[in-house]
Amino acid sequence: MLKVGVLGAGHLGKIHLKILKELKKDYEVIGFYDPDRENSKKVNKDFRVKAFKKIEDLIAESDVIDIVTPTLSHFDCAIEAIKAHKHVFIEKPITKTTEEAEILMKLSREAGVKVQVGHVERFNPAFTAAQPYCNQPMFIEAHRLAEFNPRGNDVPVVLDLMIHDIDIILSIVKSNIRKISASGVSIVSDTPDIANARIEFDNGCVANITASRMSLKNMRKTRIFQKDAYIAVDFLEKKTEVIRLKSLNTSEEQNPFAIVLDLGKGRKKKQIYFENPSIEENNAIKDELKSFADAINNNTEPIVTIEDGFHALEAAHMILEKMKLTPQLSIA
Repeated sequence: MLKVGVLGAGHLGKIHLKILKELKKDYEVIGFYDPDRENSKKVNKDFRVKAFKKIEDLIAESDVIDIVTPTLSHFDCAIEAIKAHKHVFIEKPITKTTEEAEILMKLSREAGVKVQVGHVERFNPAFTAAQPYCNQPMFIEAHRLAEFNPRGNDVPVVLDLMIHDIDIILSIVKSNIRKISASGVSIVSDTPDIANARIEFDNGCVANITASRMSLKNMRKTRIFQKDAYIAVDFLEKKTEVIRLKSLNTSEEQNPFAIVLDLGKGRKKKQIYFENPSIEENNAIKDELKSFADAINNNTEPIVTIEDGFHALEAAHMILEKMKLTPQLSIA
C-alpha cells in the first residue's frame, strides 16, 4: 500500500482526500498540507486526516505526493517531492510555464520516479468508449463552455478549460503540430475568458477548439470526423454516438430499412450504421488516482505521462502566444 500525502485542501483537494480514503487497497492517506490554518483545522476535523504544518514533513513521510494546489505553485511543490524521490500526481496544467515542465521532466527521469498529470477527461467513460473507434481523425471540433467561476481565474481560459481538449486531441491525433491560429476575448478577467484556436497537424488533421468560462450553461462536446466515420462525444452528459459508412455488398440481401448513401455514378453505394457504445458509470478522478497506483505498483507507464502534460501545456502556450499577436477585445 502506498502512503500518500495531499498538498492543497481547497475544493478539488477535498475531493481527492475523500477519494484517496476510499481507495483503501491502493493508498494510505497519511495527511495533507494547506497554508490556510483555519481551513486545515476544518478539513482535519471533517476528514479525520492529519494536517501537517510543514510541506517537507509531509513529503518525508509519503511515497506519493498528490499536488492539488493552485497552478502557480505546482512547480515548487513538485520540485520538492521529486528531489525527495517521491512519485507525484499533479493536477493540470502541469505547471505555469513550459520551462518549468521541462525541468520537472528532467528531474523525474533522474530521480526514477513516476509522474502522472491530472487530465481527468482521459478517464471520462464517454471518451474511453469512443477511443476504439478513433482511427486517424481528419477534422475535430471541440466546444467546452462553462459558467463563470472565480476559482479558475488564476490562469487564462486556455490553461483552465481548453487544455482538457488539447490533451484529448493530441492523444488521438498523434502527429506534430504544424500551425496554430487563435484569438481570445477578456470579459471580466485580466486574461482571455473566451478563446478559439485552430490547430493544423503535419498529418493533415485540423482541430477547431472553443473554450469559454462566460456561458449561461455548461457544454463539453467534441465531434471527430475521419474516413467513413463520425464520432460525437458528450463529456458532460457522458454519451457517445458513432456513425459509420460501409460499402454496400451487392451480393448480399439488402435490408429494406437500411439507410443507403448513393455517392454517384461509378462509386459504390454505402450503408450508414448508427452505434451507441455502452457507457459504464465511473468516477473519473477515482479511476485516474487508482491507475496511478497501478502504474507505480506494476512499474508501468502512467496513462497520462509527464510528457503528455508537457505537450498539452506547450500547445496551450503556443495558442496564448498567437493570441498576443491577434488584436484582442477587452470589455470593461
